[in-house]
Amino acid sequence: MDYFILLCVSGIAIGVIYGLIGMGYALIFKATSVVNFAQGEVMMLISYMAFAIARSWTLPFWGLLAVCVVLSAVVGLLIERIFIRPMLGQDVFSTVMVTIGLAVMIRALVVMIWGADPLVLPTDIGDSGVEIGLVFLYTSQLYAIGLLALCVIGMWVFLRFSRTGVAMRATAARETTALLMGINVTYVYALAWAIAAVIAGIAGVLLGTIYGLGPDMWTQGLRAFPAVILGGLDSVFGAAISGVFIGLLENMSEGYIGRGLKEISGFLVILVVLMIRPYGLFGTPEIERV
Repeated sequence: MDYFILLCVSGIAIGVIYGLIGMGYALIFKATSVVNFAQGEVMMLISYMAFAIARSWTLPFWGLLAVCVVLSAVVGLLIERIFIRPMLGQDVFSTVMVTIGLAVMIRALVVMIWGADPLVLPTDIGDSGVEIGLVFLYTSQLYAIGLLALCVIGMWVFLRFSRTGVAMRATAARETTALLMGINVTYVYALAWAIAAVIAGIAGVLLGTIYGLGPDMWTQGLRAFPAVILGGLDSVFGAAISGVFIGLLENMSEGYIGRGLKEISGFLVILVVLMIRPYGLFGTPEIERV
């Protein structure tokens, strides 16, 4: 029983990271119909930027997170303005290829600046935690769960009730109609990339705090992709929920079946979901989006 609980706790901890990264994937796809294959690399870049800030200034965890949120928004806006906006009007495939090239560039940039050695993100929460029954939860894990919940609630309120959120949903549904209604589609696209970068930045700070930094962090973005497929490429909330499920599935498959299954279990889910329900558990069928 203790082993099962341990697997659940560690699975939820990494699943929360998958959920945050998946929300960024889904938001950009929902607004622009583009799959951003650089989402994991953006997360890694913000993590290393957080490391540089933490080494230069003594900031509490929440102060560091606030600074990184602002930096993430700037990074997202710069990526959209420099790499994505010139691709407006081009084939979606061409834009996706740009994101793949951007991903490779960010990986190389991180290694050039910070090196390839593993690093520890210094924060003031350390290894502190609380014991709840048979479960010991690190403070960083509790923060991760709480921040995922806040992001989900915040995105729901934003997309449901704010004028900009409604404009984003309208653009995602019918871009031509949104243009005719006077919606600034370029602004909507830029905002979507900025918000997705902010969510990736939050995931990066949490991942660096819990597991440390390394040049292979970008693979977490790839491993979060099954959560997006499972939840639905256009479902921000489905991606968040599915991320936790994928984290649990990975840990359970490794703990009870075999070590090698952890890396492939999520992608096995992709194969099954694409055959049975291609638009995901919470996604919208293509015929209903056009």
